Amino acid sequence: MGLSLLSAYHTVKPDPADPQQQVSFGTSGHRGSSLSASFNEHHVLAIAQAVADYRSAQGYKGPLYLGRDTHALSKPAWASVLQVLTANDIQVMVDNGALGITATPVISHGILVHNQKHPDQLSDGLVITPSHNPPEDGGIKYNPCHGGPAGGEATDWIQQRANHYLTEGLDGVKQVSLETAIGLANPFDYTAQYLGDLGQVIDLDAIGKANLKLGVDPLGGAGLPLWLALEDQTGITVEVVNHLIDSGFSFMPADHDGKIRMDCSSPFAMANLLKVKDRFDLAFGNDPDADRHGIVDLQGLMAPNHFLAVCIDYLLTHRPDWSKDLKIGKTLVSSSLIDRVVAGHNRELYETPVGLKWFVDGFQEGWLAFGGEESAGATLLTRDGRPWSTDKDGIALCLLAAEIMAVTGKSPSEYYQSLTEHYGRPVYRRVDTPLTLEQKAGFKNLNEQSIQSTQLAGELIQQVMVNAPGNQAAIGGIKVITENGWFAARPSGTEPLYKIYAESFKGEAHLNALIAEARALLDRALVLP
Repeated sequence: MGLSLLSAYHTVKPDPADPQQQVSFGTSGHRGSSLSASFNEHHVLAIAQAVADYRSAQGYKGPLYLGRDTHALSKPAWASVLQVLTANDIQVMVDNGALGITATPVISHGILVHNQKHPDQLSDGLVITPSHNPPEDGGIKYNPCHGGPAGGEATDWIQQRANHYLTEGLDGVKQVSLETAIGLANPFDYTAQYLGDLGQVIDLDAIGKANLKLGVDPLGGAGLPLWLALEDQTGITVEVVNHLIDSGFSFMPADHDGKIRMDCSSPFAMANLLKVKDRFDLAFGNDPDADRHGIVDLQGLMAPNHFLAVCIDYLLTHRPDWSKDLKIGKTLVSSSLIDRVVAGHNRELYETPVGLKWFVDGFQEGWLAFGGEESAGATLLTRDGRPWSTDKDGIALCLLAAEIMAVTGKSPSEYYQSLTEHYGRPVYRRVDTPLTLEQKAGFKNLNEQSIQSTQLAGELIQQVMVNAPGNQAAIGGIKVITENGWFAARPSGTEPLYKIYAESFKGEAHLNALIAEARALLDRALVLP
């Protein structure tokens, strides 16, 4: 597979007139495969030049922090980016480690550290990764000077510019040889910087004193160098149960649908670690760019929503230097248990559409303490309330689980159990439903009046929303709320289906009723007039 992927990367030329072969930035950058002419050398060269143009237009004069994960297409794409950026006289910081791989949170933290020290020489970053996607996929995402995922204004600009270069046959794209580019690059010790600062965000002393037996499976990803260096640089011992780096990820168990997917929130993908969980008090997993976390204790793999609630409750009682005015961020398809926990601490909830990009301003400006999403991604402020990473940080969240256990004596699952005894026990599910083109168009027309019923699963509907209450941004779908449950629906950006998220505090039967009635309500609401 690797040879055909790499050959296609260099030889297949995308058709700029075909929408499926154009540059298209979603919630996490541009993704595709060289085999389908959606992630090829021309795409990456065009994107890199567009980023060079964008940072010039923004007045960025500092270095660009460049990283990549372990997917097969990531290394050649990294080389393409480096050739273009150095040709544009940009100082590029590349990982000096033996593996040359760099996690997303390390890039984000590096950008923030530089820009705090050199506000007149702003830096930004690019990470070559398709996240947890299958081995044949490639991806590239841009982090501007705030260190987090680029917002729509930036990605729209870069996408349009890159597609212009594709249409013009790359006319205007600057490029030097790879040999020249490597000679111009600036080797940088990302691992030392990140681990050297880690005590700012996690109580490493508490973890060290607890003598917990910890394990981790990096799932063949860019978190490996960090975990291997952790003991030498912090004194914290974590056993790495899988040292393998294989661009085909042949060691991975199949996910629920038979595909190979490095999803650390999936019990299927985490099967290898789950087999040895009894050897550890606590164990972790990360996806290939280490921006997501998977938490395993003796009860198994925690649901991401459960761990987010645990993190929030713990942090609001164990960060005395945090201001009482700090808000807590969640996406609107994350568990409502979070709402109850935040209210229980008399704090303000900041609820947004899906995507960590909505939390970036809050972290950078210092009014958001924590932000998480249901897909096992989150980040937080330092222990004294400063920005740490404005992108998802799977490493810090794993070690936060260890801190929680070290300080409270409870495993994350035991901690969650205590929360449900106080706030109620929710059941949560996401289901995918086939979507016609007409229905997809109908999603764009949804509003508060689109739901004609006054009841949902036996309860009065309290609220219908198409904009997130935290920032009033369009959610790209709809959310319907009752006293003890809710559902949300939004179309997939890549497949002909829509996703229903639902949660009940009254049990499985009520959850099933929520989902069934949600489908019926949507069938009526999505019919175009």
